[in-house]
Amino acid sequence: MNRPKQRNLITAFIVLLLLFVTLIVQRIMVLNGSADYPKGTPGHLVSITITKGETGTAIAEDLAAQHVVEKASTLIKKLIAGHVVGIAPGVHLIQSVIPSDQAISELLDQKRIVDSIYVLPGSTEADILKELHLVTSLAQSDSLNTLQPLFANPTNSLEGQLAPLQYSFAPNTTTHDALAEMLKSFSDEVSVTKLAQGYEHFTPYQVLTVASLVQIEADPADYAKVARVIYNRLSIGMPLELNSTVQYALGLRGQIGLSIKATKVDSPYNTYLHTGLPPTPISNPSIAAITGALNPELGDWLYFITVKPHDTRFTNNFNTFENWFTLYKQNVAAGAFK
Repeated sequence: MNRPKQRNLITAFIVLLLLFVTLIVQRIMVLNGSADYPKGTPGHLVSITITKGETGTAIAEDLAAQHVVEKASTLIKKLIAGHVVGIAPGVHLIQSVIPSDQAISELLDQKRIVDSIYVLPGSTEADILKELHLVTSLAQSDSLNTLQPLFANPTNSLEGQLAPLQYSFAPNTTTHDALAEMLKSFSDEVSVTKLAQGYEHFTPYQVLTVASLVQIEADPADYAKVARVIYNRLSIGMPLELNSTVQYALGLRGQIGLSIKATKVDSPYNTYLHTGLPPTPISNPSIAAITGALNPELGDWLYFITVKPHDTRFTNNFNTFENWFTLYKQNVAAGAFK
């Protein structure tokens, strides 16, 4: 046999051998539950509905049935190996015909969840209800007055006790249950703080109210200082005179200034007319704001003012405060707060 023919036969034999080995490996993978779609060949988008508390096995079987992954067993192994938890309930838009690793990544991508909402720190209960009413997959409920906040209060207000987080809900979840989940998240979040112990003679609910003021009035770097100003004023019976409480009462949040007329409005939230704290929190504060209210910085300050963005100043001298107030008005006129 001449050498060229011999080389061709050897080459053909090697190709056949490699093909045979590949088939054997693929067969072993299938038998061992390791089959997976290859990378780079995704199909169309698929809507995957995850219910609250759904098991990883049920999720994997659903994804395999809708041809997102090739085998449920492969995805289950990946979920276990990666200790994957916390796949949010809701409708997830993910690609089909993808490897299990990519499927897990897309399931954990909050941006792929339909009708998810993000409760921002400083949002009010009214803000949150408005957002919930825009979520078409939710079932609206009128039984919201049956919800019980963690910290009881005379009006059974939920204000301040709805955790600022991103949420997604399975279709047909009621707004009642959505708010209940936010209350549960708040309870979980504050359980790692000392809020339940209060601060000095202030009750947990009063501290939460202070935190809600701090959230609106200050930058994060100044939370503890502003909390100290509030406590100092309360300790001597001095009105808080905070624009934020009046703006909350009048629905004017986000405005820079406050008119003289507004400071005379007849409302229990008007801290220009009434001493002490407002009757409820005025926002849903972040854990950082709550921490600031629990750990106020030492100081004798009675006044603070943000003369320009990220420049908040503190003093116990009214004349100094007035000078800073003049500077603040100059900066407003110059457009510093736009």
